[in-house]
Parts: sequence; C-alpha cells; structure tokens
Amino acid sequence: MSSEKPAAKKIAAVAILTALSLVCFLLENLLPPIIIPGAKLGLANIFSLTALLMYTPVEAFAVVIIRTIFGALFAGNFSAVLYSFTGGVVSMAVSSILIYLVYPKISIMSVSIAAAAAHNITQCAVFAALSGSVLMFGYMPVLALVGILSGAVIGAVVLLIFRGVPRSVFLKVIYSRQKYKEIAKESAGQAAETAAPGASAAVADTEASADVSAAGSAPDGSEAPSAEGAGNAEALDCAAADEMNLEL
Repeated sequence: MSSEKPAAKKIAAVAILTALSLVCFLLENLLPPIIIPGAKLGLANIFSLTALLMYTPVEAFAVVIIRTIFGALFAGNFSAVLYSFTGGVVSMAVSSILIYLVYPKISIMSVSIAAAAAHNITQCAVFAALSGSVLMFGYMPVLALVGILSGAVIGAVVLLIFRGVPRSVFLKVIYSRQKYKEIAKESAGQAAETAAPGASAAVADTEASADVSAAGSAPDGSEAPSAEGAGNAEALDCAAADEMNLEL
C-alpha cells in the first residue's frame, strides 16, 4: 500500500503539470506571434521543465508528448504535431542531458535557453526538410534570438516557482509520507547542529556571568556585571527553532 501511494501521487502531479502545460499551449495559440510568423514564447515548456526537475526525463517526456498530441487535437491543426513533437522531444533531450551531466555547473536559465534554441532550430530543420526549401534557414539568426528570449522567460518562471513555493510542498508531492518525515527529520538535525556552536558559546557566557555574580560586588563598590548569557541562549534557541521550522 505504501508503494502505491507515491506512484499515485506522481501520476496525479504529472497529470496536473500536463494539464497546465496544455492550457498554456492553447492560450498561447490565441496570441499573435513574436517578431516572425509562428514564433511563440513556448510557455507550456515551463511545466515540462518543472517535471524534469521534480522527477526524471520519463515524466518530462510524458508531459511533452501528451501536451503535443492533445494540443494539436484541440487546436484542430494535427499537421503541427510534426513540428511541435520533434521540437519538444529534441529540446527535452537537450534539457535532460544538461541537467544530468552539466548542472549545477550551469544554471537552470542556461538550460532553458539552450533547450529553447534547440527547439526552434529543430522546427526550422523539419520545415526545410518537408518543404524542400533551404530558404527557411535564413530565419536561423532570428529564431536563435527568439529562443534566447523565450528560454530566459521560461527559466525565470521556473526559478520563481521553485524559490516561491515552500520546499516542503515539493517534498510532500515527490516522496511518500514516511520518506518525507525522514527528510524533514534530517533537515531538522542539520539545523540543530548548525546552531549548536552558538548555543555552547551562550552557555559558557552564562556560566562566566554566574561566577561573577556569585563573587558579589567589585572591590571599588561598583555593581557586578549582570548575567545576560541566559537571554542570549534563549534567543539562540528561538533562532534554531525558526530555522528548523523553515527547513520543515
């Protein structure tokens, strides 16, 4: 039963990502092209890249393929499958290679830009092969610029998603409840270990201040220093608790 729940959660999450990708694909078809006819930002690729980062290339390719087929059916332009399918598969292959072999030496933004450029170049090559005309390759520089623009937008949105949504949300979606508790417990332990040196120093300050207070007033009649270490220890404990809450 426990092995079925993560699989069901994965299927549900991939279905949601696919649906959102399909909605973006259909809405973007209603907008005018960018710079040249047929050029789009490709906002639907936001969710396929998200699927790649959350799971594996298998789930990401599933989002791309299902979105392409249903998008062509709903848009009533099934001939566009040749361009969208090949461009989407090649761009996802580029993203998968960069994510698994190069990342984090390069950023998510760079991965998105490279994938978008590969998508546009592939579509251009497919059109040239089907039409038998090499004139389409004259659009290559413009398509490269559009790919850089669209890749930057997609990469920025994906980064905002992963930075804006709490980490615990992704962990709950990806892992089983037991695995999530183990990861949360490990994160809490790391936070406690990070705060431990500061807490030890605060305890040492408290003991030193207590020794001074026990000795009474100073020989010149001035008051002995007050023990502020206890307050510092409480503040450090609160900070450590806040860090653990944030990690969870």
